[in-house]
Amino acid sequence: YNSHYHCLKEMKIFKDRKSLQREILSTKGIAFVPTMGGLHKGHISLIKKSKKTKFKTLVSIFVNPKQFNEKKDFKSYPRNQKKDLKILKNLKVDYLYLPSISDIYTFKPKNKVFLDKFSRQLCGKYRKDHFPGVLNVINRFLEIIKPKKLFMGKKDFQQLYLVKKHTIKRKINTKIIECKTIRETNGVAFSSRNLRLNLKDKKVASKIYFYLKKIKYKFKYYDPNLLKKEIINLGADKIDYVEFYNIKNFKKSKKFSRNSRIFIAYFLNKVRLIDNI
Repeated sequence: YNSHYHCLKEMKIFKDRKSLQREILSTKGIAFVPTMGGLHKGHISLIKKSKKTKFKTLVSIFVNPKQFNEKKDFKSYPRNQKKDLKILKNLKVDYLYLPSISDIYTFKPKNKVFLDKFSRQLCGKYRKDHFPGVLNVINRFLEIIKPKKLFMGKKDFQQLYLVKKHTIKRKINTKIIECKTIRETNGVAFSSRNLRLNLKDKKVASKIYFYLKKIKYKFKYYDPNLLKKEIINLGADKIDYVEFYNIKNFKKSKKFSRNSRIFIAYFLNKVRLIDNI
């Protein structure tokens, strides 16, 4: 008999929103990390941050069909629940929410989704249903869970920005915590989709990251066509966009300033990677 083990609380798993709500009503508040599973070091850093709060940590795993433009992309999205559960138990997460599609989508949320016009740029231009799908599901999660804090990574910068705008506009009492992008040693941002890259793809992705990082400060003025050419030369199969934005006002910038970031989405072997640098 080991008294230490006795003290460890088991992570509680919920598959429907009603029983989850009954459980969390009595807590002082929830720190929430929404995921689509395929957990990696990026997710782990979000969870560790949420565990530092005085609130209970709740992680959701839900591959949201509404944010995929293609059925086959939804079907091929990496899923590994057994591995995910092991990671979450090791991190001593308090609650895991594993909803079904109907559990999320069969009620009418009180708040209507607010979609800032920035949702039609960058990824929104190429994946029409993506951001409406993301905001639809986050809005529902916010209503079900009413978290005090919501943790999101800066890799999905546009998503983070849009969720923030929605919560402000709808006066939702949840603080959005931005967390820095976690990268592999080769510079590539951790993503569940990286599981679908082979060694050669990973080398190309690494080259692209270091190239963008290097030229970011070299450009006085920025020529998107030249940049695209270089990235194709480095081995990308196709580029959706590579743009400089000023992240203070979300306007495209021709000139480089301290608030500029390079936003990119490109394909390696049919796998779409996004980053901002």
